[in-house]
Amino acid sequence: MKADAATPQFRYVEEFVRYQLSKSLGGARGMIESALPFIAFTIAWVVARQLYPAIAAAVGVALLMAVIRLVQRQSIKYVVQAVIPTAIAVLIAARTGRAQDVFLPGILYNGALAALSLVTVAIGKPLVGFIIGAAVGDPTEWTKDRGLVKMTSKLTLVLAAPYLTRFVIQLPLFLAGQVVLLAIAKVILGWPMLIAALTVIGLMLSKGQTPMENSPLARSRDQTV
Repeated sequence: MKADAATPQFRYVEEFVRYQLSKSLGGARGMIESALPFIAFTIAWVVARQLYPAIAAAVGVALLMAVIRLVQRQSIKYVVQAVIPTAIAVLIAARTGRAQDVFLPGILYNGALAALSLVTVAIGKPLVGFIIGAAVGDPTEWTKDRGLVKMTSKLTLVLAAPYLTRFVIQLPLFLAGQVVLLAIAKVILGWPMLIAALTVIGLMLSKGQTPMENSPLARSRDQTV
């Protein structure tokens, strides 16, 4: 496996971690793309109060984003990350006939990620560490560095906060069948909250200056070249 030639070189581990986290989440555009299908669904639902036109709006927006990416000769990786959850949600809602079921996969996904994040921190193998390790082609080398384990544990807890918040707030709305409030919560607790978490992470990482050459991440990355 070769390292990405477009990946910039970093002097410090903190800079590298910040870059890889932002890249894995798709940046601002990727986060917005993940929310747009559900925004379209909600608008169509409010206007027509019918399930299938709302489903058509969500699918249409997801496909349009994919076409735009292809026309721009860009990767559709982040659009796929929006299309797949949309497709699953649409299939569930179409089968049950309940509009609120469109939001169920996302609620369960956030609950599962929150639980997984907390468990990985508890056992000393935080989830963010595997994300960073995978970026350099060695998902486990970082576990040998106590400093990296401590750093990625803190980062994992920060990223877990939005997942847990979404689950706790959206689940009662789902059980109450509040479609419009679910959509509002999904948007407000979606990319704005993720950006806030990334801002906190940026501030946390700006305080440290761990030389990259002394890190297992550097050794792993060099081995992929």
